[in-house]
Amino acid sequence: MKLRDRAHVTFIAVSQRSDNIESRAETRDALDQRLTGWVRALGALPLPVPNALGDKLAVWLKTLSPGAVLLSGGNDIGGCPERDRTETELLDHAERAGLPVLGICRGMQMLAHHAGGILLPVSGHAGTRHPLLGDAVASGEMPAEVNSFHNWGLAACPQDYAVLATAPDGSIEAMRHGKRRWEGWMWHPEREAPFGETELARARQLLIGD
Repeated sequence: MKLRDRAHVTFIAVSQRSDNIESRAETRDALDQRLTGWVRALGALPLPVPNALGDKLAVWLKTLSPGAVLLSGGNDIGGCPERDRTETELLDHAERAGLPVLGICRGMQMLAHHAGGILLPVSGHAGTRHPLLGDAVASGEMPAEVNSFHNWGLAACPQDYAVLATAPDGSIEAMRHGKRRWEGWMWHPEREAPFGETELARARQLLIGD
């Protein structure tokens, strides 16, 4: 019996950042405790994914059988090959298994990269807040203002995705796949205090189906 069926709860596979601690000669996987709290606020439980499983990641996924995937923030794509490979395999698995996916900040960039999209450096998006624009914002499906902690953005909307929201400078801030339950947000909902109910409701619908 699958783990999520035994516990009657959705377990979400959450990717982790990779931190190189030179003073200790260690490379550590890390997950912000706020993101763990945010997943719990959805009514789900996180399964942090190790970045050093290599060819055993497929066994990990088959054994634990998560019901959804969340790609977290941190690390630029290309800066940590092990994490890039882990998240690529997570997306490949989600595609085969029909699992929903949410990409946060770097996670949205990874969704675009996986779809063959091009990333470009952006300015004025690190350590600030800005409004969101778009029909999903006007309808109340997405927040009117978000935090911003990224230095990379999308050159264009990737194939098979649709833009849900933009920043005032026109850069893409949220997108959704046309056929799969895959969505990307360029901001960090877990860094809001308290957590935004708009994002929680949307993520529950996306990842859990509630």
